[in-house]
Amino acid sequence: MQGENMKLTLVNHQKLIEAGKATRFGPHWPGQRCLAKTRQGTRCQNPVVTNRNRCKLHGGKSTGPRTPEGKARSIAAHTKHGRRSREHVENVKAINAELRWVILECKRAGLLP
Repeated sequence: MQGENMKLTLVNHQKLIEAGKATRFGPHWPGQRCLAKTRQGTRCQNPVVTNRNRCKLHGGKSTGPRTPEGKARSIAAHTKHGRRSREHVENVKAINAELRWVILECKRAGLLP
């Protein structure tokens, strides 16, 4: 009786292992990895999107517009956010300089430690 329980437990365990293979992407995963380089210069360790060489983070998910109309729409809709523009960076520096001056004045007046 105990031997049968042990056998059933092993069979159930093997089924669980097989069921989890599709979502297990550890270092010994046999599937294909993304071919993109990371910022550290190493290869990306994410699994590839089916029938592609890149993962979903490195461009495997989208093919982009294919028709001339789609490409034109993409070009027309493309706008830059401007968060790193020279004007924005100068504004942030000016605000930070003013804030440092206010903090210094508050410390001189004894309002801040």
